[in-house]
Amino acid sequence: MSVLEIRDLRVAVDDKQILNGVDLTVRAGETHAIMGPNGSGKSTLAYAIAGHPKYTVTGGEVLLDGENVLEMSVDERARAGLFLAMQYPVEVPGVSVSNFLRSAVTAVRGEAPKLREFSQELRAGMDALAIDPSFAQRNLNEGFSGGEKKRHEILQLELLKPKIAILDETDSGLDVDALRVVSEGINRFRGREGTGVLLITHYTRILRYVKPDYVHVFAGGRVVEEGGPELAERLEAEGYERYVQAAKASA
Repeated sequence: MSVLEIRDLRVAVDDKQILNGVDLTVRAGETHAIMGPNGSGKSTLAYAIAGHPKYTVTGGEVLLDGENVLEMSVDERARAGLFLAMQYPVEVPGVSVSNFLRSAVTAVRGEAPKLREFSQELRAGMDALAIDPSFAQRNLNEGFSGGEKKRHEILQLELLKPKIAILDETDSGLDVDALRVVSEGINRFRGREGTGVLLITHYTRILRYVKPDYVHVFAGGRVVEEGGPELAERLEAEGYERYVQAAKASA
């Protein structure tokens, strides 16, 4: 069973320290929600684990099944079983959705899928996420609405079949119908054996569809409180102000 272990992780951006010692363990079969105010370090955690060059790890370690993720290239992290759904998916002119996904699947699996099998898998994934089949031939994310981009992120998740999925504010910019469809896709992934989810969000609305096992509150670049689903409900009612003030006081 896969395990992602984050130990005393410290990350800086442009010489400014953002993460100040994060400890978190995500095991297969678990869904962890990270909540917190803007600027608390939630997205920094996601991008640092994924290997974005803008984020400099200044201390700590990240292990996936005992292997040091921080020593891997971005491609190696994906092949090892890590997946990041971005808050702001980028447009890729000149590359169709179909070609991008087939190339990604080939890179992760180590061999190109047979064209017919891939086409069937792609069509099934698009149907499940209510994506118009014509999108397969459109340039990746070019001219897509926010909801369409997020559906395609989950389509990647379905096709790549990682061990651990890190979902950075996947609910942002979604209307009610898109939120339900995207949540169903996440839940299908959660239903597979040997998978874990780290879900980053500001709000509880996606947590009504994707039920977390654990909730972690971020403030000041570290986890300041942990609990179960009831913690998310309390955050919805009370907000983050007391955590923000406590983080400022301890800075």
